[in-house]
Amino acid sequence: MDDPKEFADKMGLSFTDPNILQQLFIHRSYINEHRSSGLAHNERLEFLGDAVLELAVTEHLFNKYDRPEGEMTAWRSALVKGESLSTEAKRIGMEDFLKVSRGEAKNTGKARDLILANAFEALLGAIYLDQGYDVVKKFVAEHIIYKLEDILENNHFIDAKSSLQELSQEKYSITPTYETVIETGPDHNKKFIVAVLIGKKKVGEGDGNSKQKAQIAAAANALENKELF
Repeated sequence: MDDPKEFADKMGLSFTDPNILQQLFIHRSYINEHRSSGLAHNERLEFLGDAVLELAVTEHLFNKYDRPEGEMTAWRSALVKGESLSTEAKRIGMEDFLKVSRGEAKNTGKARDLILANAFEALLGAIYLDQGYDVVKKFVAEHIIYKLEDILENNHFIDAKSSLQELSQEKYSITPTYETVIETGPDHNKKFIVAVLIGKKKVGEGDGNSKQKAQIAAAANALENKELF
């Protein structure tokens, strides 16, 4: 397993607390297989990082754009959604440093993407705790907010649920419904996997740390199915 300090050095981050740096990469499943290790998993850091990320993005949008609340909320959602975070986590090489169970190590696709997105939020929480808000705000600007130009140019901020409902009603005269497939985690840090159905047919699936985020991800997944529309 690669030393997390290698990651920090590559990213230009100097952690004063090496334990926080190590913890941000540790998934709960790893602790389940190494109960005597004395290590802590990254869920508390993830919980903090989620809030820090939303604040940093909100502050940037508020200061730079004089736009309606609903419009900027859609932009923010596009920036902080799980897909955006997991893509960035891969881009900066976080996957090489993850500590997961042997079973989780075999998982790919959405399961791995969710772990990566959570680890990215844990990274933000760790930076905030160790180095303060100004440093994490700069990191968010460099690794998340830079995507905004492409999001606006290509209309990636359009509400996926609204778009799916409009298309479904137009073609099938049916309003999509959403079902929670899996709900895991403690009350303060829930994870949801949600399926979206048109009639009785499952047409998409998504995940997120709230039902709303998971529903949006499921709708976006359904919209990618060109055979539906």
